[in-house]
Amino acid sequence: MNLHPVWAIYRFEMSRMKRTLLQSLVSPVVTTCLYFVVFGSAIGSRIEQVDGVSYGAFIVPGLIMFMLLTQSVSNASFGIYFPRFSGTIYEVLSAPISSMEVVLGYAGAAATKAIILGLVILFTANFFVPLQILHPFWMLLFLLLTAFSFSLLGFIVGIWADNFEKLQLVPLLIITPLAFLGGSFYSIDMLPPFWQSVSLFNPVVYLISGFRWSFYGVGDVSLEASLAMIALFLALCLGLIGWIFKTGYRLKD
Repeated sequence: MNLHPVWAIYRFEMSRMKRTLLQSLVSPVVTTCLYFVVFGSAIGSRIEQVDGVSYGAFIVPGLIMFMLLTQSVSNASFGIYFPRFSGTIYEVLSAPISSMEVVLGYAGAAATKAIILGLVILFTANFFVPLQILHPFWMLLFLLLTAFSFSLLGFIVGIWADNFEKLQLVPLLIITPLAFLGGSFYSIDMLPPFWQSVSLFNPVVYLISGFRWSFYGVGDVSLEASLAMIALFLALCLGLIGWIFKTGYRLKD
């Protein structure tokens, strides 16, 4: 693998974050702080603890994962869509760069932005609630795997979309509802039995549960199930991207 083109694409995408710092970093952090205030104060005053954890601290992993999912998809989809929109993608495709190097450059940059955002939110959350991380290795692993997996999904969305409206379709109409209903603000054990069973079909439940387990040692599903789900999602995304480059779907006339 030639790392020079990967690094070139990566640096180009990361420089875009510097130019749009308010939108890329400040805005999501402020939004998350509002969630802390509204949910942590308003609802937290009525729910003292969930699974032995104060409600304010309980929602922190869910909020980080919520922002991680949406920002990974948005960053990666826009990163690959804009070269397609402007026509500069043909310069990338005609260069002696393998498809894996292209994907690594775009998805790696999007994942890095999302991880930076997640860590900033984690640092900010300490000003609102006392936090503990029982398993820091697993926390970082979930952060890395989730950010990269959903950056790959964003890459696929950016290839699929043929206008700016479709670009926002998946983050707003699919990822956001799944994250809200995936236990970001509650444990699925608090739901009636029927809705608990329905929630298990939501893949985001497994991601949030595993990430929350790394903080407090409690989760809605087992750690093995969470790891299996993220590995399955990663494999599906890699398979789809392999098919896209093999067939030239939306990349070549």
